[in-house]
Amino acid sequence: MEKIKEILYDENLHFEHENWKSELDFWDDELKTFTNRLSELVTRWTNDEILEQLEHFQNEFVLHGAVIDDFMETIDKHETKLANRSKMNSESLNVTLVKTHMQLREKMEKQRQKYADLKKEFFRFLSEYM
Repeated sequence: MEKIKEILYDENLHFEHENWKSELDFWDDELKTFTNRLSELVTRWTNDEILEQLEHFQNEFVLHGAVIDDFMETIDKHETKLANRSKMNSESLNVTLVKTHMQLREKMEKQRQKYADLKKEFFRFLSEYM
Protein backbone atom coordinates (compact mmCIF):
# COMPACT_ATOMS: atom_id res chain seq x y z
CA MET A 1 0.00 0.00 0.00
CA GLU A 2 1.42 3.36 -1.04
CA LYS A 3 1.67 6.01 1.65
CA ILE A 4 0.29 9.39 0.59
CA LYS A 5 2.48 12.33 1.57
CA GLU A 6 0.98 15.67 2.36
CA ILE A 7 2.50 18.62 0.50
CA LEU A 8 2.74 21.65 2.75
CA TYR A 9 2.99 25.23 1.61
CA ASP A 10 3.40 28.26 3.85
CA GLU A 11 0.06 29.67 2.69
CA ASN A 12 -1.67 26.43 3.70
CA LEU A 13 -0.09 26.58 7.15
CA HIS A 14 -1.19 30.20 7.44
CA PHE A 15 -4.72 29.25 6.36
CA GLU A 16 -4.86 26.53 8.99
CA HIS A 17 -3.63 28.99 11.63
CA GLU A 18 -6.44 31.38 10.71
CA ASN A 19 -8.99 28.57 10.97
CA TRP A 20 -7.66 27.55 14.37
CA LYS A 21 -7.77 31.13 15.62
CA SER A 22 -11.39 31.49 14.47
CA GLU A 23 -12.30 28.28 16.22
CA LEU A 24 -10.51 29.38 19.39
CA ASP A 25 -12.31 32.76 19.28
CA PHE A 26 -15.60 30.91 19.00
CA TRP A 27 -14.74 28.69 21.98
CA ASP A 28 -13.79 31.77 23.98
CA ASP A 29 -17.18 33.35 23.24
CA GLU A 30 -18.94 30.11 24.16
CA LEU A 31 -17.08 29.93 27.46
CA LYS A 32 -18.31 33.43 28.30
CA THR A 33 -21.87 32.32 27.61
CA PHE A 34 -21.41 29.17 29.67
CA THR A 35 -19.98 31.19 32.55
CA ASN A 36 -23.03 33.48 32.44
CA ARG A 37 -25.24 30.40 32.57
CA LEU A 38 -23.34 29.23 35.66
CA SER A 39 -24.03 32.58 37.32
CA GLU A 40 -27.74 32.06 36.77
CA LEU A 41 -27.59 28.58 38.28
CA VAL A 42 -25.67 29.70 41.37
CA THR A 43 -28.60 31.93 42.32
CA ARG A 44 -31.11 29.07 41.89
CA TRP A 45 -29.42 26.30 43.85
CA THR A 46 -28.22 25.94 47.41
CA ASN A 47 -27.63 22.19 47.35
CA ASP A 48 -23.95 21.57 48.11
CA GLU A 49 -23.66 18.76 45.56
CA ILE A 50 -24.99 20.95 42.76
CA LEU A 51 -22.86 23.89 43.85
CA GLU A 52 -19.85 21.58 43.78
CA GLN A 53 -20.67 20.63 40.19
CA LEU A 54 -21.05 24.30 39.30
CA GLU A 55 -17.63 24.97 40.75
CA HIS A 56 -16.24 22.05 38.73
CA PHE A 57 -17.57 23.60 35.52
CA GLN A 58 -16.32 27.04 36.49
CA ASN A 59 -12.84 25.60 37.02
CA GLU A 60 -12.99 23.73 33.72
CA PHE A 61 -14.04 26.88 31.88
CA VAL A 62 -11.15 28.82 33.41
CA LEU A 63 -8.73 26.05 32.44
CA HIS A 64 -10.04 25.93 28.88
CA GLY A 65 -9.80 29.72 28.68
CA ALA A 66 -6.13 29.48 29.65
CA VAL A 67 -5.58 26.78 27.02
CA ILE A 68 -7.18 29.05 24.42
CA ASP A 69 -4.87 31.90 25.40
CA ASP A 70 -1.84 29.60 25.21
CA PHE A 71 -2.87 28.29 21.79
CA MET A 72 -3.38 31.82 20.46
CA GLU A 73 0.05 32.86 21.67
CA THR A 74 1.69 29.72 20.25
CA ILE A 75 -0.05 30.17 16.89
CA ASP A 76 1.01 33.83 16.73
CA LYS A 77 4.63 32.92 17.46
CA HIS A 78 4.58 30.17 14.84
CA GLU A 79 2.94 32.51 12.35
CA THR A 80 5.69 35.07 12.97
CA LYS A 81 8.36 32.46 12.28
CA LEU A 82 6.62 31.45 9.05
CA ALA A 83 6.31 35.09 7.97
CA ASN A 84 9.98 35.75 8.69
CA ARG A 85 10.94 32.73 6.63
CA SER A 86 8.69 33.89 3.79
CA LYS A 87 10.32 37.35 3.88
CA MET A 88 13.65 35.66 3.16
CA ASN A 89 12.05 34.22 0.00
CA SER A 90 13.15 30.78 0.99
CA GLU A 91 11.86 28.11 -1.35
CA SER A 92 13.08 25.27 0.80
CA LEU A 93 10.91 23.57 3.32
CA ASN A 94 11.80 24.30 6.91
CA VAL A 95 11.52 20.91 8.58
CA THR A 96 11.50 22.37 12.09
CA LEU A 97 8.61 24.71 11.32
CA VAL A 98 6.61 21.95 9.66
CA LYS A 99 7.26 19.59 12.55
CA THR A 100 6.11 22.27 14.99
CA HIS A 101 3.01 22.84 12.89
CA MET A 102 2.17 19.13 12.87
CA GLN A 103 2.54 19.03 16.65
CA LEU A 104 0.23 22.05 16.95
CA ARG A 105 -2.29 20.34 14.69
CA GLU A 106 -2.24 17.23 16.85
CA LYS A 107 -2.65 19.30 20.04
CA MET A 108 -5.49 21.24 18.47
CA GLU A 109 -7.27 18.03 17.51
CA LYS A 110 -6.91 16.69 21.05
CA GLN A 111 -8.12 19.98 22.53
CA ARG A 112 -11.07 19.99 20.15
CA GLN A 113 -12.12 16.60 21.53
CA LYS A 114 -11.61 17.68 25.16
CA TYR A 115 -13.67 20.79 24.60
CA ALA A 116 -16.45 18.84 22.86
CA ASP A 117 -16.55 16.40 25.79
CA LEU A 118 -16.78 19.27 28.28
CA LYS A 119 -19.64 20.83 26.33
CA LYS A 120 -21.53 17.53 26.27
CA GLU A 121 -21.03 17.14 30.00
CA PHE A 122 -22.17 20.72 30.65
CA PHE A 123 -25.26 20.40 28.43
CA ARG A 124 -26.23 17.18 30.22
CA PHE A 125 -25.87 19.02 33.50
CA LEU A 126 -27.95 21.95 32.23
CA SER A 127 -30.73 19.68 30.99
CA GLU A 128 -30.96 18.18 34.45
CA TYR A 129 -30.75 21.33 36.58
CA MET A 130 -31.90 24.22 34.42
